[in-house]
Amino acid sequence: MTQPDEADGNAARGDRIAKYLARAGVASRRDAEKLLAEGAVKVNGKLVAHPATFVTPADIIQVHGKVVDPPERTRVWRYHKPEGLVTTHRDPEGRPTVFDKLRQQLPRVISVGRLDLNSEGLLLLTNDGALARRLELPATGWVRRYRVRIYGHPDPAALAALARGVTVEGVRYGAIEAAVDARKGDNAWLTVSLKEGRNREVRRVMAYLGLPVSRLIRVAYGPFQLGTLERGGIEEVPQRILRQQLPAEVAPPAPVRPGRGGRRQA
Repeated sequence: MTQPDEADGNAARGDRIAKYLARAGVASRRDAEKLLAEGAVKVNGKLVAHPATFVTPADIIQVHGKVVDPPERTRVWRYHKPEGLVTTHRDPEGRPTVFDKLRQQLPRVISVGRLDLNSEGLLLLTNDGALARRLELPATGWVRRYRVRIYGHPDPAALAALARGVTVEGVRYGAIEAAVDARKGDNAWLTVSLKEGRNREVRRVMAYLGLPVSRLIRVAYGPFQLGTLERGGIEEVPQRILRQQLPAEVAPPAPVRPGRGGRRQA
């Protein structure tokens, strides 16, 4: 364990404890920091509360008294989320969740962003919480692309103006690219691309334009495509693709510590 006040230039220092716990699938980095503040984390038998503490797979880390296994190799899955599932681990309203649906098929995973109950399409899942957080940030520059069915007759000038950003009910949304693909009666299909992906952003912006959304399908998230993946289908992204697309983020598998009998936190 490297102390918080040691210099950041030491390449052997490992990861910050919150990032390490996120990579190990214990919790998101934010929730891992809460665990630290609650006094739930020990490193090599000593209570640790400082989020800038650095650890490596050689350290013995415990959360609530249970030993945390080192992070496995980073894995990412493409999932074609159907309508009717919420993207949360626990829903206070008792609605079915993505993670309930996939519990028997996957290890513990975290979603990269969300799709709401009535939205469908590409949802990326990963066992690396730190990677999930990184890929959600607008600074990553990844474009989220959607096919959107709206009710009404879109004004091309109003759609083009979205490229300059728009403020809706006091919330400022960044640049949105929107174009009409097809029209049929009172409905139209649009292709909508954006980089922020705020909560219900597409639906709120379209409603602001007087174009209620009746169907929303995410077809791409950065370089990853929905493609021909069937509704409800899930496929793991091959490691060679991850190394090509995420060379700086994908961590190698951690070495197994000998004599370990601990289990990962759920």
